[in-house]
Amino acid sequence: MAVRIRLKKTGRRHLPCYRIVATDSRTKRDGRVLEVLGVYDPVAKDAAKQVVVNGERVQYWLGVGAQPSDTVASLLKKAGAAKA
Repeated sequence: MAVRIRLKKTGRRHLPCYRIVATDSRTKRDGRVLEVLGVYDPVAKDAAKQVVVNGERVQYWLGVGAQPSDTVASLLKKAGAAKA
């Protein structure tokens, strides 16, 4: 099973919010997830609240071979949770 770390859209119209999740690469964007790793809120005014990540679990999933999407990779780098 190929695991991807990607965004799952939540929130409502014109007020998006995303969960950073580990999921099977074959599932739909908003389908079943293996684990919720964090939250990305692009609308939040405070930069510290825009990306909230459980860094320990992200490192675990990256260690077992999960591949982050391009957007999630940049968010993890911004949050300091990914190895550069």
